Order: sequence, then structure tokens, then C-alpha cells
Amino acid sequence: MSGFIHRRALLASGAAVGLAAAVARPAWAQAADPLADLDGLVHAFMAEFGTPGVALAVVRPGQPDLTQGWGVRKLGSPEPVAPDTLFAVASNTKAMTAAALAILVDEGKLSWDEPVVRRLPEFAMYDPATTQAMTVRDLLTHRSGLPLGAGDLMIWPTTTHTRAEVVHGLRYLAPVRGFRTGYDYDNVLYVTAGQLIERVTGTSWESFVTERVLRPAGMAHAVPAPSLVSTADIAARHARLGGPVYGMGEMRVVERQETDSFAPAGGVQAGARDMAAWLHIQLARGLGPDGKSVWSEIQSNEMWAPQTLIGTSAGPTADEPGRSLFATYALGWQVFDWRGERVVAHGGAMNGQLTATAMIPGRGVGITVLTNAEEVGVQNGLRNALLDRLMGAPAFDWAAYYRNRGQTRREAALATLKAADTGKPVGGPTAPLARYAGLYRDPWYGDLEVRRDGEGLKVAFLKTPAFQGPLEPWGPDAFRTRFTDPTVEDAVLTFAVKRGRPVEVTAKAFSPLADFSYDFQHLKFKRIGA
Repeated sequence: MSGFIHRRALLASGAAVGLAAAVARPAWAQAADPLADLDGLVHAFMAEFGTPGVALAVVRPGQPDLTQGWGVRKLGSPEPVAPDTLFAVASNTKAMTAAALAILVDEGKLSWDEPVVRRLPEFAMYDPATTQAMTVRDLLTHRSGLPLGAGDLMIWPTTTHTRAEVVHGLRYLAPVRGFRTGYDYDNVLYVTAGQLIERVTGTSWESFVTERVLRPAGMAHAVPAPSLVSTADIAARHARLGGPVYGMGEMRVVERQETDSFAPAGGVQAGARDMAAWLHIQLARGLGPDGKSVWSEIQSNEMWAPQTLIGTSAGPTADEPGRSLFATYALGWQVFDWRGERVVAHGGAMNGQLTATAMIPGRGVGITVLTNAEEVGVQNGLRNALLDRLMGAPAFDWAAYYRNRGQTRREAALATLKAADTGKPVGGPTAPLARYAGLYRDPWYGDLEVRRDGEGLKVAFLKTPAFQGPLEPWGPDAFRTRFTDPTVEDAVLTFAVKRGRPVEVTAKAFSPLADFSYDFQHLKFKRIGA
């Protein structure tokens, strides 16, 4: 889930019911100072989407940094969000991994276009030709041919997979397109990039990123992985629970679903003051706060240079004034046009928190939005509103835009769920339940155990503690999971039965709205024992 925008989060992008009227011009739009009444703007977004806490970093030429928090770190507790309160910046970490590689390129210890296998001989993709052709640059550009989110169940939710196991699992993930022929977001190749850094430097990704990227950038409080957080000043996680699906219902505290194995793709924890320092070093093309070069301007240009086309459109409209003509992926960054100017940006999504970073290099302006709830309306709406303000663009009510969008998605989700409730598949097990019990193994994920539980069956994905619970018959030789953890998505498991004995299990997410990191559809478990 690390760090990309989740479809289920989009369901939660508005709390109000009913579509908004025509987009109105907010009162703050008349302000001469683009950050005048910032408190009013932030509180309006927080109230609209029920978000407990927000922190912002805004940097501008000739102006002091703005690093500020609003609201509380955790619902029901009084501790406020402050400039140093840590948030999971999730996939904003990808640019930090790219910066670590850029430093090694500057030092001549590797090159962007050398084969990965030269440094990681154990590295292998499904296709041997791709294995030999994959370069360091390719690890960062989402053009490997892997399907969207492939292998994410090795790093999400909380898992016991190691980074070495993630790299080993790549060889079993089948592509859906040709190498370098299109864009599909992945996380597992950034984990591989972390392993590459470790192999080249002889030190852990955590140590190298801390000592060579975070601290030289002036990110004094940031830590590279969840397990290294030692402060109590950390934002809690919140999401809507209690409704028909995750993302609907009341805002509640949820447990963190993070492990260090995914850290190179999305593990950094940082506050607003840290992120202001990150914006500064980016806009200064690698110059740290002491004036020394952390990475060269040449590498800064490399990291911002578009590599993979994400998509195109006809451009802005009255209803979508920020719609880009083009969107691309560079090295750990998205690059797109916003109201006629180049923006370098990235988002981050972790369970219970969403974040966004965006820079307008031509103006020397940068912003980071940190939130402690899964509300896209705050993450992207507040980002967009701040970009508009700092550019002097015509005002647009981004809160209304995301409120409308969220309501539309919720209505579609409810219609889908209603159809599912009335459309339970006909049929059931074709073999005695005892025969389904056993151990099944997928080559990239690992083991799944099915066992008798009273009169029924229970399942456990042995590498994912949250994936445990009863099985409910759901059509011929198929069962729906009822995971006991309400913050994870359920799946439908389908058994292949031969001569009265289940021998294989395939899977898919139960909800068509489940986030792409729940890549159950890429699993194929084969029976290995009773």
C-alpha cells in the first residue's frame, strides 16, 4: 500500500452527503498574501473531511519557511500536531532512495544504465531477457512490464517477508506487457533498489539513507523505517470504519500496518520541518543547508527527467482546471504540467495516513501536506489549493471538487455492494470440508494454511498475520474470507479439485474497489501437504 493513492481512500474523500452546487470562489481568494488566512483554509478542509490532524511545509524564495501543525495527533487525545510530529511519508520515500543512488552515481560506484545483475547476481525477473536488460534506472521508473501492484502482498499489510525474499520472489511474477512498453506502478523494484544500495555500499539502506541523504539535507528528526521511531511525537492512523466497506463509516483510530522490509519504497517517517528541508535541497539541486553538495546538479536533472509516460489528456477544463496535458514518471518523482507550469511531485499513502509533496521549480516553491487520515480530499485538495495560491491562479473550490468526487464513488461502491449481496454464487464445496484442509504454497508469496474450525474452515496466510479468519462457502469450491482484522480487504479463494481432492488455490479481492496492493489475483497456491 506504500505510498500511492488508494482506490479505497478515494471512497473516503468526502464526509458530506449530497452533491455540491457549482464551485464557488472561497473568501480567502481575495487575499493579497497567498498564505493569508491559512488557518481558515486548513480548518475548512479538516472539517469537511473529518481529518483529526494536518501538518504543512511551505518554502518560498525570500520568505521564512512555514512549518506548522493543526489539530490533534490522535482522536480522543489532546496532544497537538506540531512541526516535528512524525508522519509516514510513504511513497515520498522513493525520491530519497533515488537520491541515495544518485550519490553513488556521482561517486562513480555505479551508473544509472548498468545492468542490475552486475551488482545483484541473484536478481531475476520472470523473463530471462528482462533480467539481463534491467538497469538501475529501470528499477525506479515503473516500466518493467509487471502488472500494477505486483508482489505487494510481500510488503503489505504487516508481513514477515524479508527484503531478500522480496527480491527472490520477483522471478515468479509474470509480466502483463513488454519490458519498457508502458507504465504500471510497483513497489517491489524499489525494495530491490534498496538491496542494491546495501550491496554497493556494504551498509544497510537505513544507515546509508540516514547518513548520506536525510541528515545532510537537514532532516534532523526523520527516520528511515518504522521500527526506528523512538519519539512519542508521532501521528496516529485514522480511517473510516463501520460502514459496508473500509473507507465508509465513522473516523476511527486504526493500527499501523508497516514493516521495515518495504522501507526503500515507503518507510521514511518525517515531520513538516523535515520536509521543508527536503524541499530546500531539491529546489537547490542537491545543495545542503551548509552549502555543500550532497548530490550534483547533473544528478538532480537526471532525477527530474521524465522516463515513462503515465498519461495524457486534452488539458484543463472549467470543472478540472488543474488537469494536466501530460503526466510522466521520472526517478522517484512524477513530473506534470499544472496550469501551464512544470510541477515535480509525489504522493504517499499508508493505512491511516496520506501525504503529498509538490514543487514548482520555476518559482522556487515547494509544499508538503501531511495528514493522519485516509482522506484524499485533504491530501490532494489542500495541495492543489496551495499550488493555486502560490501561483496566483484563479481560485477554485477544491474541497467541493473532492466532496463531489467522493460522493460519486461512494454511491458507485454501494451499488456494487448491493449487487454482490444479492448475487452470492450458487453452489458450494464438491468435496468434504476436511479435504480442503492442508498447506498450500505460492512461489513468490509463501504458504497458506487451511484447517478445520468446528463445523467449518479457517484460513491463515502464514506471512501476513492480519490475513486470518473463517471461510464462508461462496460458490462451487470457492470460499470468501472473513478476516478478523476489519482494516484489511477480504478475498475469494477458489480451489481446483481433482479426483475429489483440492490441489490448487487461486484468489481475488472480494471487493472490486480494493486497493491494488491487495494483489490476491497474482497468487497461485499449490498443495504441498495435509
